[in-house]
Amino acid sequence: MDGVAKTTPISDLKFSSVVPAKATGEDEVKELTAMDLAMKLHYIRGVYFFRASEEVKNLTIYDLKKPLFLLLEKYYVVSGRIRRRIIGDNDGDRAFIKCNDSGVRIVEADCEKTIEEWLSIEDDDDDKILNRDGCLVHSQAIGPDLGFSPLAFIQLTRFKCGGLSVGLSWTHVLGDIFSASTFINVWGHIMNNRPLHQLRPAPATHIPPSTSSRLISTPPLKRLDPTGDLWIGSTDCKMATRSFRITSEQLDRITSVVGRNRSVNFSTFESITAVFWKSLSKIRLEDSGSRTISIYSTKFPNREGEIPSNGMEMSGVEADFPVAGAAEGELAEVIVKKKIDEGGEIEELVETKMNDSDFIAYGARLTFVDLEEADIYGFELEGQKAVHVNYEIGGVGENGVVLVLPGPPRSDGRDGGGRTVTVILPEKELPELIDEMEKQWGIV
Repeated sequence: MDGVAKTTPISDLKFSSVVPAKATGEDEVKELTAMDLAMKLHYIRGVYFFRASEEVKNLTIYDLKKPLFLLLEKYYVVSGRIRRRIIGDNDGDRAFIKCNDSGVRIVEADCEKTIEEWLSIEDDDDDKILNRDGCLVHSQAIGPDLGFSPLAFIQLTRFKCGGLSVGLSWTHVLGDIFSASTFINVWGHIMNNRPLHQLRPAPATHIPPSTSSRLISTPPLKRLDPTGDLWIGSTDCKMATRSFRITSEQLDRITSVVGRNRSVNFSTFESITAVFWKSLSKIRLEDSGSRTISIYSTKFPNREGEIPSNGMEMSGVEADFPVAGAAEGELAEVIVKKKIDEGGEIEELVETKMNDSDFIAYGARLTFVDLEEADIYGFELEGQKAVHVNYEIGGVGENGVVLVLPGPPRSDGRDGGGRTVTVILPEKELPELIDEMEKQWGIV
């Protein structure tokens, strides 16, 4: 949600802080892994929309803030602050999180629109808002004063109708979207008096060792000059955000077309990835980077009861033929058969180059993120589920990112069967992609 609002219907911002209910041990720290540090210039931003039911209307700010004290007692690392320590004899240093109970920042705001009016806004309406949901999440990068930079912000926006949005800004070094959304879900569990358990470390992710030669022609990370204490990656490319809603019927058509006459069974994520990979290659006129993509996925989507972590597998895929003219099924087969785990290469690159480089992961190549199993609709307020949820990534490189998320539920609360696909791309490419998706697939 990096876009800047042209006009904003948001007003009356108020700031406060929430800290853990009990003090954390004095010497408690979280060491940051190479995978954490690969994500240091990225930020996760999620927005949850709740219609104006009587239960939601009657919720006060106190009702919403009170459970956060207990939540932060369990997730005490989220209340910490970044510190640095000298390592080795070469005067290099390494960031870590000091769990010092400094807390998270709470932002209260009002919106002059109703929930229905807001959700009807299109991101590309020139006279409306650039990046519709950007002003519902308080976006602030880490630094330049590391000791005073919160790792998470929660924005509570009350709409004219009485509806509510909850916006989360979460620095990616804390953990991935699965961890961030679990943190929000547990907040809801506390409100609903569900018992909590002591957090345990996330299961170790097997990362194959780096090979001596790169197996894919483009690197998995983009190296930048060190950013110092202000954790923002520089790019000359203006990026824009758009979400596409794929209904269950449209998804059936996509999987049918992609799977036709193929001996391999494809997941819906692989089918959607093939469609967007081909479409963007056509728009980019089959440039030199069109044949390589990154895929981020996980084997452990359920993070409840775990300390937040960056547990996604980071893989690369390279086609040895022109992508723009290929059949979608052919591309899906490449994804299934030629995906290479690049975790070892990424770890080695970060560990050996962190003193003279920072990195961009999302958008170093065109990046597809499999969030189909993320329980983003698991957050409830007084028994009410969100009617729409979206997540985005900040700090994306110029090759862009495509997030494949669960779609909204049906009006009766059952699984809607669709998907939300959120793209962050160079601004000049977005109109062409919108036209391509509507013309070829009827997706808007």
